[in-house]
Amino acid sequence: LNELRSRSGAEDWKGERMKSAKDTLRKEKKGDGFGNLSEENKMSKALDSVQVGSGGGEEDGNGSPSDAKRSAHELDFDSLAFREGSHTMTNKKCELPDQSWRAMKPGYEEVHVPAVRSVAPPDEKLVPIGDLPEWTHDAFKGMTMLNRVQSKMADVALRSSENVLLCAPTGAGKTNVAMLSILNILAQYRKERADEMMNEDESGKTSKHEGTLDLSAFKIIYVAPMKALVQEVVKNFSKRLGPYGIQVRELSGDSSLTRQQISETQMIVTTPEKWDIVTRQGEGRAYTQLVRLVIIDEIHLLHDDRGPVLESIVARVIRQVETTAEPIRLVGLSATLPNYADVATFLRVNPKKGMFFFDHSYRPVPLQMQYIGVTERNAFRRFQLQNEVCYEKATMQRRNGNQMLIFVHSRAETGKTAKALRDLAMENDQLSLFVKEGGATQEILREELGSVKNADLKEVLSYGFAIHHAGMARADRELVEDLFADGHIGVLCCTATLAWGVNLPAHAVIIKGTQIYDPSKGRWAELSPLDVLQMLGRAGRPQYDTEGEGIIMTAHSELQYYLSLTNLQLPVESQMIKTLPDHLNAEIVLGTIQTVTEAVEWLSYTFLYVRMLKNPNLYGISDKAAKEDPTLKHRRMDLAHTAACMLERSHLIRYDRRSGALQSTALGRIASQYYISHSSMAMYSRHLRPNMADIDLLRLFSMSGEFTHITVREEEKLELSKLATRVPIPVKESPNEPSAKINILLQAYISRLKLDGFALVSDMAFIQQSAARIMRALFEISLRRGWSSLSKLTLAFANMVAYRIWRSQSPLRQFKNVPEIVARKLERKSDIEWARYADLNPSDLGELVGVPKMGRTLHKLVHQFPKLELSAHIQPITRSTLRVELNLVPDFEFDINIHGYVQLFHIIVEDVNGESILHHELFLLKNTGSDDEHTVVFTVNILDPLPPSYFIRVISDRWLHSEAVLPISFNKMILPAKFYPPTELLDLQPLPISVLGESALVKLYNFNEFNPIQTQTFHHLFKTDKNCLLCAPSGSGKSACAEFAIMRMLVNDPQGKCVYVAPKEETALHTYKDWSTRFGSILRSGQVVQLTGEVAPDLKLMGEAKIVVCTAKQWDVISRRWRQRRAVQAVTLFIADDLHFLGGNVGPTMEVIISRMRFLSTQKQQKQESQLRMIGLSASLANAREVGEWMGVSSKGLFNFSPKVRPIPLEIYFHAFDQSNFASRLMAMGKPVYNAVMRHSDSKPSIIFVPSRRQAQLTAIDLMTYRQSIEGETFLSKDVDADGIARIASNLREPALQQVTTSGISFLHDGMIEDDWEAILGLYRDGAINVLVCPVDICWKVKIVSHLVVIMGTETFDGRERRYVDYPIADLLHMMGMASRQGVDNSGKCVIMCHTPKKEHLKKLLYDPLPVESHIDHYLHDHFNSEIVTKTISCMQDAVDYITWTLLYRRLSKNPNYYNLQGTSNVHLSEHISDMVETVLGDLEASKCCQLTDDGDVSPLNLGMIAAYYYVQYETIELIAASLTAKTKVRGILEILSHASEFSNLPIRQGEEKALKILARNLPQNLPESAQFQDPRTKALVLLHCHFSRKALSTDLRTDQKRVLCDSINLIPAIVDVISSNGWLKPALAAMELSQMVVQGLWNKDNVLMQIPHFTKEIVQRCEAYEGEEPIESVFDILTLDDDVRNDLLRLPDEKMADVAVFCNNYPNIEVEFDVQDADDITASDPVQIAVTLEREVDEDDEDEIDESEMGKVAASLFPKEKREGWWIVVGDTKTNSLLSLKRVNLLRKQKAVLEFMAPDEPGDYNLTLFCMSDSYLGCDQEYSIPISVAVGDSDDDESSSGDESN
Repeated sequence: LNELRSRSGAEDWKGERMKSAKDTLRKEKKGDGFGNLSEENKMSKALDSVQVGSGGGEEDGNGSPSDAKRSAHELDFDSLAFREGSHTMTNKKCELPDQSWRAMKPGYEEVHVPAVRSVAPPDEKLVPIGDLPEWTHDAFKGMTMLNRVQSKMADVALRSSENVLLCAPTGAGKTNVAMLSILNILAQYRKERADEMMNEDESGKTSKHEGTLDLSAFKIIYVAPMKALVQEVVKNFSKRLGPYGIQVRELSGDSSLTRQQISETQMIVTTPEKWDIVTRQGEGRAYTQLVRLVIIDEIHLLHDDRGPVLESIVARVIRQVETTAEPIRLVGLSATLPNYADVATFLRVNPKKGMFFFDHSYRPVPLQMQYIGVTERNAFRRFQLQNEVCYEKATMQRRNGNQMLIFVHSRAETGKTAKALRDLAMENDQLSLFVKEGGATQEILREELGSVKNADLKEVLSYGFAIHHAGMARADRELVEDLFADGHIGVLCCTATLAWGVNLPAHAVIIKGTQIYDPSKGRWAELSPLDVLQMLGRAGRPQYDTEGEGIIMTAHSELQYYLSLTNLQLPVESQMIKTLPDHLNAEIVLGTIQTVTEAVEWLSYTFLYVRMLKNPNLYGISDKAAKEDPTLKHRRMDLAHTAACMLERSHLIRYDRRSGALQSTALGRIASQYYISHSSMAMYSRHLRPNMADIDLLRLFSMSGEFTHITVREEEKLELSKLATRVPIPVKESPNEPSAKINILLQAYISRLKLDGFALVSDMAFIQQSAARIMRALFEISLRRGWSSLSKLTLAFANMVAYRIWRSQSPLRQFKNVPEIVARKLERKSDIEWARYADLNPSDLGELVGVPKMGRTLHKLVHQFPKLELSAHIQPITRSTLRVELNLVPDFEFDINIHGYVQLFHIIVEDVNGESILHHELFLLKNTGSDDEHTVVFTVNILDPLPPSYFIRVISDRWLHSEAVLPISFNKMILPAKFYPPTELLDLQPLPISVLGESALVKLYNFNEFNPIQTQTFHHLFKTDKNCLLCAPSGSGKSACAEFAIMRMLVNDPQGKCVYVAPKEETALHTYKDWSTRFGSILRSGQVVQLTGEVAPDLKLMGEAKIVVCTAKQWDVISRRWRQRRAVQAVTLFIADDLHFLGGNVGPTMEVIISRMRFLSTQKQQKQESQLRMIGLSASLANAREVGEWMGVSSKGLFNFSPKVRPIPLEIYFHAFDQSNFASRLMAMGKPVYNAVMRHSDSKPSIIFVPSRRQAQLTAIDLMTYRQSIEGETFLSKDVDADGIARIASNLREPALQQVTTSGISFLHDGMIEDDWEAILGLYRDGAINVLVCPVDICWKVKIVSHLVVIMGTETFDGRERRYVDYPIADLLHMMGMASRQGVDNSGKCVIMCHTPKKEHLKKLLYDPLPVESHIDHYLHDHFNSEIVTKTISCMQDAVDYITWTLLYRRLSKNPNYYNLQGTSNVHLSEHISDMVETVLGDLEASKCCQLTDDGDVSPLNLGMIAAYYYVQYETIELIAASLTAKTKVRGILEILSHASEFSNLPIRQGEEKALKILARNLPQNLPESAQFQDPRTKALVLLHCHFSRKALSTDLRTDQKRVLCDSINLIPAIVDVISSNGWLKPALAAMELSQMVVQGLWNKDNVLMQIPHFTKEIVQRCEAYEGEEPIESVFDILTLDDDVRNDLLRLPDEKMADVAVFCNNYPNIEVEFDVQDADDITASDPVQIAVTLEREVDEDDEDEIDESEMGKVAASLFPKEKREGWWIVVGDTKTNSLLSLKRVNLLRKQKAVLEFMAPDEPGDYNLTLFCMSDSYLGCDQEYSIPISVAVGDSDDDESSSGDESN
């Protein structure tokens, strides 16, 4: 959001940018002094009508009507592309400056061009560093002044956010301009008080800037063309930006950064290709969103073969800016070029503000140039000639005492040239020119000679010559650099790396030959202009020289090219056409292009388009075509169409010619991700076979398009033949074939063989760079095709290339520090399998390799080798689906230095032959979870016929030989029984609503006829009293069917009572609201009720009611004691809704209550009482027959419709995403969600479900920006009153919500305030808002329908298991059911976006009926316990009978394997059930909840009764009883409370661990040592602490906190009862205090006045300091103050004062009277009775007004639900810490209670205490002393039975 309101205002920024882009292109007729005007005009008109940057579509202003009909043509890209690539020269002639001269010499021609002198105008001022803002000075340490170029640009670069293009000669100080633009970004993210912070005390701070910048809010990208340059930039900027805390990191070919590192880095320096890969994968979006500045260095690279990559990046940035409206500044730095205005247009630079051009006169040292064009043809003679010319130039320089660099183009050539020059010097006897005899230099060189390693260097160094290249040892290189810098070396022969990496200037530079070997072309090619300019940049030393000299030696034919290049006459052209299809594919995969029209639009952002407008002929466009089509729309259409056709032929996309839609395929996604050309992909796709071996795979690899230019040269044949005999995998072709060469070189690389030929080495380097990438791509293809053996092979090869080891070699070679000799020895011991190494101890390993010292190291490495232990639990769900729960236990030592932060594994399920992949998914093992067991749940299809087994393989993504296999045998598997077919929907005449007969009933409906499903079930439900089960998809009107049965009951049975049970609270609430308004209109008030979950009030409600609505849990609580409860027995109609939840976590409770009601109905039948009718409603079930039989439904009453049968048809679209990372996957879904809304539901309502609350907000904002940037409008419909909506929006609480609501989108979430929620839903229902985004967890809470439902992702993060879990299937079905508006739509639409591996499984689940299994076997304990307490179960046999009433009993025989049952015979069944019962009763006995006798009789114990009474889980009661002691204090009880099992399913969301840790740090009390933050119980504890400390929480945590509080207030009385059964006084009082703390949200040590609403610490301090007659200590004291005193103390406005008054008047003022009965006659060990009376004091004035039912309501603003006061009356002895008696009472006006306890055994005087404790308020507890005297008892009374009254 802050980004939306970012400082510069993205909207204005966008407006400004668009305007400036148009201005650039609209050049005024008067001319800006830029080149040719008519051309500019032509171009500006063209760009105008395309509306560059405004996304205004392609309405062609001056196109003829025939435009639309013109069909696109395919073009021939090969003929259009520039053959010479970067060597393309489009200028016809080259004009040289005056004073240039030529000379012909034997064998060559020389051209001399004089240096351009710079004359600074007198008024030019340089900017001193001191004039820049003070905080920027650290970036310019050691500088006092900016130079001429920087001074001119300082203002624009530092103080504005304009896009900038700077063209200046090498060495003009472009780096500092980049630095100024970086400081501009830092300025935007400096915190407000930054300047003060800088000057504060510096102790403890690493730099004075620490803490002044918001470092997590931005990223800066610096794109440099060469790896060497990238490293130099990283070094330079790291040093200069260090003081600001900015992390600078390199991201290039072989260095990738982890997510963690990227998030810590502010500036990323990268190569164009790497940045292209990052931005073209959705994965990178997470951080590319934060990019605020992109600096592109050497942007004249556009002219190079790599230029299209830059075009692609820049187009992507500009389009991102336009779609997200978030500003990204572009800064282009370039050498001098003639058509810089075009580049500026392409970068969207405003020519008046951001375009800067500096010619050669701005070179720090002017450069005089010589061009030598060699005409000699004979190769040997040519070589000699070049050396002679070099020598001649060198002697000339040495005579003037200058040093020189000679650049050659291979490492070997450096030595050859240096030796040739030395030999010439000897011949001519001129050695003294290079080193003076007897001088200091000669001494120094001789001394250094000893340390030199390189042989060539050794030979020449003493003569004053040296060589330098990347293949030399670092020490040698540094020595040469130092000697040269000190002037001891006169001539240095070096390769281009010296120009890029090391800054060593010399007076003169010779470029000896301009041909360099290019492995990608497989031949010698011309140097790139980039290199040439970079080398010439080294001529001239700024401190010493007045001018430098540059000499280029080249072939005569190339003279003109180099003259143009260095004299500003070589225009930069676009090379885009060559690679257009590949770049188009990347955009399609990214989702930014989805139609050909969008592709045409995308082309208008490229440099190609700018150049086509400028120079149409060059790009193959005739003048006529250019005239007719000034925006070149047709041409772009043809280009896009051709590229699309080429991609389609290669199977990378699907191209629908009619609609122009483009859709990427799996192959296309792989090509884009691995940067592979479309031609290669097509070739792989054709030739890959599932059972390829190593030989075939390598042959296929060597045919890749990437290597088409590699050829075999004569001189290499011999070496290749030798190599062919040394590589392990035979090569079939002859070594003269290029494919054989590639194959051999790749194997040589893996085998680490040494090569001789220079060209071979560079070929090998080139092949190796692509190899890992290509193998990975082949791996992905084979995975997609489901080919198991090929997948394993390609993955192994990818890793072999990465580690350079073969599979046959020791796996330990993958560690860096294993000596070669040890590895060899291990490989010789091939008789010991790799798997056995883990069992060997260090000494065995040491012996094995014969190096005892290595034993420990090897042992450590073996145990650091990634290894997983697997185990699986399988359950057949249907006959064709198997659910697999795979447990993975890491069995190795995780070391971040070796394994990084994450290890990736592939989980592959193979068929029995190991040929096809049935399921594949990724498993990420993080370093944080390296010791835990992990669970992955997935489903696999069961093949028919049933195979003997499957194999689960878990293979490491990066480690060879790290593989675990688990066979899954099906020998004993029994597949579930076949399902019965669904009920057919008959073609009946729809019934009108008049069939209901009674006019009062007809009025309940606002439609005229029932739908087909309601019509078909009407007779059975409304005309008979039989049980019924109706299964139909959600949204098909099942509620109305339930109403038929209710109406029948109301009409026919005056005594009837209906109970409606829903599994979800939300469903129950909606149903209650609906029925209380509709049925409430025909019934008396109080006859439609909703239960609260508290037993006493609920029974009262049920007595009166006709229709009772409740949740499963509430009905379980109330119906447990059905034998004693009349109201439960009186039920005549029982409706259970959403029965498909039987498979979910509420399932066991649903199953118990339905079984109980069935049992009750048979009891009623036996007694011939009124019958109990049962109605079940559900989604379509596969096994509806069993569910029906279990509910007592006859076959006639069973309606089970197929999921496809909906009253309004539903179209379901699946959209699968490959991204394995969850966040990246959600980002990739952003644009498709927008497209789905536009395509399926334009201007009709849509609901989008997202995984989390945060995502809801992000998605809403994304949709809003997409709509504004693409369509330029909002989602509001045309006829909506926008001002009215703006008014409503302005009252909403959240700023983000206000912003999106005004544009017709909105989002909801659970933590919203009620008014906002209602306002948004109101707008949606009225049609003012068309798009609503909801987190999935509220899908049951919102009761709305729409035309389209989009489910964005089908999994959500579960912090307890630290993994993503699938949505419950019931939720998915429910969300899908919202996509149909009855009576409005003819069909609904649902788009489901999911992860690719999940797609098939989801399809199966959603298209087929749902199989429901029982889970009650895992939850029997609590239900058994409650039945034991109510005496339903009194022996083992009762328990077995109890199980026969459940659904479990019916499913056991139908799907035995699901329940771990090995057979279906009666013996199997009865054994299984008996075992189950014994286990459960055994557990209950162990936890002291019940008692078992040897005869199998069961009786309840005290703990069991407490658990059943308070509805607490038996594990919780066991924990409470085990953890309490006589000394437990509040803190201990709080910890026990938070460990209750009830909290174990608190959700832990993504990133919450961190938030909880931060909260825990700031709490007044420390958490226990053992606290784990991914544990829900720790979370409950932290939330309770926050509640008592009144800490502000995030929305999600607030929702969870409410839940914890509601559960706690139910658990605390159970804790009190457990304590009282132990007879401990202090812990009981502590638990009661805890109850008060929970209700009021305060610590027990806080001042009691803090309970009063609106009281702050300040007000309390004023009250404490008040010096009146009476101090203010309690709430009552506030009431007794005079009004003016009170107003002065509180200083609250009137409405807050009213709240204070209400609280104070409600605060309980209780009179306690007690009487010890027969006080004079108390004898030892006899019962003592104390009668206690509590009476609430009420003002006499208010007597008449008081409503009894309102009494006792608690005023507690921080407690989430309504609460009634409860009071504990306790008698205890404080001396002995014993609690003698306890009663809990609810008090309205007056309440009596009698407490009974046994008198102490010893006679004497005792002083007991009576406590009256509130459970809701702090500070109103009372205690009274009760003295009693105990006399000696009768001796014959020896029965000392102690009765402890619990409840």
